[in-house]
Amino acid sequence: MRNLEIAAVFNQIADLLEIQGANPFRVRAYRRGAASLESLTDNIEAIVQQGAVRNISGIGDDLEKKIVEYLQSGRMEFHEQLKHEVPLGLVKMVEIPSVGPKTAKQIYDQFRIQTIEELEALCRTDSLLGVPGFKKKTIENILRGIELYRRRRGNYLLGKAVPIATQICRYLEPHAERVSYAGSLRRMKEVVHDIDILAASTSPEQTMKAFLGMPLIDSVLAQGGTKASLRVQDDLQVDLRVIEPRSWGAAMHYFTGSKAHNIRMRERAIKLGLKLNEYGLFDGTDQYIAGADEKDIFEKLGLPFIPPVLREDQGEMEAAAAGKLPNIVELPDIQGDLHMHTTWSDGKYSTEEMIEAARKRGYKYVAITDHSKSLGVAGGLSDDDLMKHMEEIRSIGSKYADIRVLAGTEVDIRLDGTLDYSDELLGKLDFVVASVHSGFKQSRSELTARVVRAMQSPYVRVIGHPTGRLLGDRDPYEIDFEEVMKEAARTRTCLEVNSNFHRLDLNDVHCRKARDMGVHVIISTDSHNYDDLLNLPYGVATAQRGWIEKDHSKAKINEEGEEILKLDESCISNPKSEISDWTGRPWKDRRPIGDFGFRI
Repeated sequence: MRNLEIAAVFNQIADLLEIQGANPFRVRAYRRGAASLESLTDNIEAIVQQGAVRNISGIGDDLEKKIVEYLQSGRMEFHEQLKHEVPLGLVKMVEIPSVGPKTAKQIYDQFRIQTIEELEALCRTDSLLGVPGFKKKTIENILRGIELYRRRRGNYLLGKAVPIATQICRYLEPHAERVSYAGSLRRMKEVVHDIDILAASTSPEQTMKAFLGMPLIDSVLAQGGTKASLRVQDDLQVDLRVIEPRSWGAAMHYFTGSKAHNIRMRERAIKLGLKLNEYGLFDGTDQYIAGADEKDIFEKLGLPFIPPVLREDQGEMEAAAAGKLPNIVELPDIQGDLHMHTTWSDGKYSTEEMIEAARKRGYKYVAITDHSKSLGVAGGLSDDDLMKHMEEIRSIGSKYADIRVLAGTEVDIRLDGTLDYSDELLGKLDFVVASVHSGFKQSRSELTARVVRAMQSPYVRVIGHPTGRLLGDRDPYEIDFEEVMKEAARTRTCLEVNSNFHRLDLNDVHCRKARDMGVHVIISTDSHNYDDLLNLPYGVATAQRGWIEKDHSKAKINEEGEEILKLDESCISNPKSEISDWTGRPWKDRRPIGDFGFRI
């Protein structure tokens, strides 16, 4: 739990430094250190005792000293100093989409406001129009940002909640027989409102005492013999329920939900003359039948085990009863990544470093896909630089026998649907992801036509983050998904499930639609650094919630006698659709090769 405490302090230091206009590299160092601490699987105290803090990605001498200082005193002097120098109200303002540190400081310096309410009131007057650089559109964007900020309060991204829940469970493990998180978090919904923790214990007093004595607690909301609620960082509520070991499976099922799924399960039990609740499964005389294990409950009700991610009453009960539950993709099925960036554009590590990071994860293939030239803010590559980058990727890739390295690009889809590189240049690449990065405010018909035209390119294999959303910060752009998916199926273009937990784009609903329409998807991380690779489970969970399945096909030999890139063990999607090979042929000439596909 101390990991998350220190990460929160590092993030606030980064905010405060950014407001002060500090060196961007220094700001990024604190943010990277915070991200590394949030993703740690080991306790930071143990790592410090082992003298292994420097082994943590992004932690250098300065941050190591601050970690040790915090563990010894519960504070960081540098952090306290910054809080005196910068009004904390400014930090809150920076959390508003479209209000950056410079904008917040400019407003504060002129009007001395420190709260969101004061900022909103100010925006509803004409006062800001007198500030250099502020126009009516600027003010409208701030008001929209405030709306988004309020909408996400109490909404916590999956990738933020899972590390906190995991840390709490590990903290409680020595004090209970079994511990796990449940609720919407166990169903891996993209946004959750709180964290539900279950603990099976024969000593509930000891378990409860440990829970209420955890670090990071902001306040205790309620406490009793077997239930307690508290708030931790960012006002996130955590509820604990302590149960008897014999009720573990029943309680896990009950508190995982969803409510609609639970109702269907109870109805099925009633039809069989049974009663199902959080304490167990009982017969008509209230005799205990099952409850210690979830699988036993499903079995007694005549059903196969339904994975938590599917428990939304979206057809899973009928599928289970008919023996037709999807064989959903699992994390070990993913054996490569087809979307990642390096220092050639806006990544943090070199080509070789990113390839090595993929090798350490045991991947069999990887595509390096840096940005194209139009995306100047991300250091997009010119035509000449792309050729040089391509040569570097292939040169480095030739050194490895255990991983296939593809030279690729994330090419921008321009406003008219044309691509940022010529067909001649794209044809020299191994893999092309096409994405929209600008012009989000085009009309629905314009955006749809734009993406459709991109899919008609003979070289585009994937549409990256197809709706452009950023959870809590930017709504999806308007697009006709029926038309997009029809064209994706026709041209056999894959759609991406972007695993970045700020995106998760495609979402689960779109994944289910893609499955139903025979559109294939890939799950990739869009990694810009090592830590981004750790987001893969969120993309996999999103695909699972969309009933995306793993293919069981095998690699083939094409007509030229070449062995097609072996991705067979990690390809996923609806296996009924035919897939083309990976050679970049025009879609109309791509010959189906059975059920094998180049999808992630």
